[in-house]
Amino acid sequence: MAYIPRWVGGTLCYMSFGLGGLLSSLTILPILRFWPGTRQQRIERVQRAVHIMFKGFVRMMSWVGLISVKYQDISRLSNAKGMIVTANHPTLIDVVVLISLMPNAGCIVKQGLWRNPFLRGVVSCAGYIPNRGAELLLEDCKSVLERGTNLIIFPEGTRTIIGEKINPFARGAANITLRTSSDLLPVFLKTNTVGFSKQQKWYQLPRRTIGIDIEIGETLPYLRYDAAAGGDAKMARQMTRDLENYYKQQLDRYL
Repeated sequence: MAYIPRWVGGTLCYMSFGLGGLLSSLTILPILRFWPGTRQQRIERVQRAVHIMFKGFVRMMSWVGLISVKYQDISRLSNAKGMIVTANHPTLIDVVVLISLMPNAGCIVKQGLWRNPFLRGVVSCAGYIPNRGAELLLEDCKSVLERGTNLIIFPEGTRTIIGEKINPFARGAANITLRTSSDLLPVFLKTNTVGFSKQQKWYQLPRRTIGIDIEIGETLPYLRYDAAAGGDAKMARQMTRDLENYYKQQLDRYL
């Protein structure tokens, strides 16, 4: 019986997220986007608005008992500028939680979201990057990072398979880090139970509160690899291996 209020609250959160995305795309976000100012100022306004909305959504999910978010030294994340922020990907809401903690965050989104009527306005107004091919993607990432926006990337590519600590890392984050000459800030999302996973349906809400502990790792300077011998491909492979091993070590300490 105790699960019923949590399921109802979780369903209302899903509905609020979808309707909130649609309504904000039709009202406040276009106003912020076209309000007088430079292109950079307009994008920053929209990103901050999304940050505030996501913070409210995270508080709503916490209030209904779906999640409980804990963190330390979060100023290193909220004050970061022009950095690649990587994170493992245990749940559906990881990007929402991260953006709720970062007022100047962008991310790479799949093309399908640009056709989603609920989210198309959000991703467009906030200057998020469509995944539209390697060279165009790299140019977009470089532009975003140069204006001081942080770029959130999940090296796993998709949510972690149940029973695994992490999925094998792809080289995308390392390639972008090296080819844009940006430093990388690793973030570890540590959960105490399974929920909102890739193998579960949206309506299979967790039967207990998901505790999400957020830990900020040590900055990984691109110069460490830029100074190494070898071409971009070799350096990207080495950086990816190092990053994956770093995540495994940190998550082993928690699990």
